[in-house]
Amino acid sequence: MMEKSHRMGGRAARQALRAAPIPEEEKPVHPGLSGGRYQPLTQHEIGRIHEAALEALETIGFANALPSCIELVVAAGGSLTDDGRLLFPRVLVEDALARSARDITLYAQDPRYDLELSGSRTYFGTAGAAVHVVDTVKREYRESTAQDLYDAARIVDEMEHIHFFQRPIVLRDIEDPAEMDLNTCYAAVAGTRKHVGTSFVEPAHADQTIDMLEMIAGGEQAWRARPFVSCSCCFVVPPMRFAEDACRVLETCVRRGMPVLLLAAGQAGATSPAALAGAVVQEVAEVLGGLVYVNLIKPGHPCIFGTWPFVSDLRTGAMSGGSGEQAVLMAACGQMGRHYGLPTGIAAGMADAKLPDAQSGYEKAYTNVLAGHSGTNLVYEAAGMHASLLGCCLESYVIDNDMLGAINRTIRGIEVTDESLSLEAIREVCIGGPNHFLGHGQTMSLMQRDYVYPEVGDRLSPKEWNEKGRPDLLENARARVAQILAAPRPVHLSTTIDEAIRARFPVRLATKNMGATRAPENSTTR
Repeated sequence: MMEKSHRMGGRAARQALRAAPIPEEEKPVHPGLSGGRYQPLTQHEIGRIHEAALEALETIGFANALPSCIELVVAAGGSLTDDGRLLFPRVLVEDALARSARDITLYAQDPRYDLELSGSRTYFGTAGAAVHVVDTVKREYRESTAQDLYDAARIVDEMEHIHFFQRPIVLRDIEDPAEMDLNTCYAAVAGTRKHVGTSFVEPAHADQTIDMLEMIAGGEQAWRARPFVSCSCCFVVPPMRFAEDACRVLETCVRRGMPVLLLAAGQAGATSPAALAGAVVQEVAEVLGGLVYVNLIKPGHPCIFGTWPFVSDLRTGAMSGGSGEQAVLMAACGQMGRHYGLPTGIAAGMADAKLPDAQSGYEKAYTNVLAGHSGTNLVYEAAGMHASLLGCCLESYVIDNDMLGAINRTIRGIEVTDESLSLEAIREVCIGGPNHFLGHGQTMSLMQRDYVYPEVGDRLSPKEWNEKGRPDLLENARARVAQILAAPRPVHLSTTIDEAIRARFPVRLATKNMGATRAPENSTTR
């Protein structure tokens, strides 16, 4: 029963309660809330898209398949046309769907941040391949570096509502592709305890990096038991062509026990149909083809169904990541993944805006809302990205964290129980009570458990805002970024392991630039 006391103090009491710590299990939102309330496709439309995808695989197929892929598919009942296209019969696709892994876990270095991909549990994270970082003070773009990636990982590590960290930028200060791939993964896993996503140009790069990850994990067996890094693999070049180098990487990652994001990223009106339904059909067909491929290599290997159809501004041909079409397309793909019951990832939050401004806010908000409510498991690129993925902004991670907290609250929805219907509270307040709920026991008990509050967002009255020096959202975000990066660096990667990695691999991120060291924490809480 809810507490019946009418008042527990005024505003000061409420502020004191808000500042008091609360157990993790009692927070208003948490990672993995169940979505699925937004369904842009009817069941009939889902069926039509599925049938069209099967027909595309059976009659159009893929070009540029590796000999190893052809051998696997043909042996399982597929065929190769005279012009070299690999065809996938319906029964082969259905068999792959039956054998595919479901209810998988994406592990983190710290088990508190493990991601359980079951049902419509939804998590928000980063991603991208930006070649620039946004300087919000100078209002200009500069080339991205390994230091920027490490700093981004450290910031995300402290953001409650950003649940995983996939590489958002390209290391423009490292020219050698092998060193770039290794240093990308190193900077990410050194900067955050959360699950990390990365990518590789060639199979040898994957092998080298996984050797490093096995050192961090404590050996091959420990790595295979809890692989805390996944590979984002663009195994297909839309429309309907295998990417040969990426397929070799895919085979290597499967062999070495690394989970893979099977990523198809056509651009509507350019490399996939301009018709939105057609764009979904092509992406679904391409990823289903990848699913067959992986399950023929190793049945049940953990894969993420990564249908990412992007949108073109058809006036110019340029990508438009913040469009309404982008939002509904990704939500439809999230719905298709739920239909198959597969671990599913889509992309949202890819603002066209160049800076964290009003345009950035509304583009990120509606794309992330629709993605989160679609019931997809993973929403990539949900924070930090600008200029249709060409720019990454560190301050935006802090701002977008507030946004994602609010979006998570909408995913949680409203619980209707005898207690929450509040008839007793209404009776107490209205009959002989104060005629308001500000200090009521129910209000005080729920203010932290049912309500999410922004960290840098402004809810002051105009008078209070003026008295406090007229704080600005971007200024607040800059201060929070500076605070995180000035703090001692994370300790999950021990000095001993770090030194061993540096002795064996060409790590380019200078130790002196990674932050001051601190003693390991004894507590399991932050």
